[in-house]
Amino acid sequence: MKHAIVVFDIDGVLRDVSGSYRRALADTVEHFTAGAYRPTTANIDTLKNEGIWNNDWEASRELIYRYFEAQGRSRTQLDLDYDQLIAFFQHRYRGTTADDPSQWTGYICNEPLLLESTYLEHLHQAGFVWGFFSGATRASATYVLHHRLGVNRPLLVAMEDAPGKPDPTGLVQIVRHLEKTVAQMLPVLYVGDTVADMQTVQNAHQQYPSQSWIGVGVIPPHAQTSAEYAEQYADKLTAAGAAIVLPNVQGLTADCIQALL
Repeated sequence: MKHAIVVFDIDGVLRDVSGSYRRALADTVEHFTAGAYRPTTANIDTLKNEGIWNNDWEASRELIYRYFEAQGRSRTQLDLDYDQLIAFFQHRYRGTTADDPSQWTGYICNEPLLLESTYLEHLHQAGFVWGFFSGATRASATYVLHHRLGVNRPLLVAMEDAPGKPDPTGLVQIVRHLEKTVAQMLPVLYVGDTVADMQTVQNAHQQYPSQSWIGVGVIPPHAQTSAEYAEQYADKLTAAGAAIVLPNVQGLTADCIQALL
């Protein structure tokens, strides 16, 4: 018997992206402002706490726009090529334009994992069905799931498959796919590390109120540099709808899930 569906975000939940995605974001902003502005961790968090900047390419562009607006220049005056921005970001993150992960040499290769591969198997044995919904590209998400964690054929909805968060379409897609494997509707827990993740859960609940939707917040490593900052970060996740906030995804044990249900 299955008890619930657990859907995981990836960045900041399964892997630490403070030295990869976030570093590439800062590099990109710095490059396209000619070295005049490099956003700090707090700058990036402030933007993401608005709840609509889950896509790091778009977040990079927005920070560039806001920098120049602060200098008195309208974004409509800027000749910012979004395709070039993406290419620069990807070169830093992947280290190459190749789609073959075996050829990647960029920041992605050094991302610390935030869970043991056995954790997911323990959830399965305890009667929970799990899958993944991430704003990362499918190639990047598959890299960590398959090549790093050893998850064969992960059930995944990635950037290319659905609108960006907090639109709940992708979350609902993966949930309906997982429901087919158990032929029943179950409570859903979505585990994420951003305000947008928690808002996604709330939006799913508004669209499908007959189903139970529970937001589980995780404080990413970059926000745990001090107890004060971690507490502030947790408060923002709670305010956005998190039923519980954990310092690490593996704190979401079978007993913890049962308590939430």
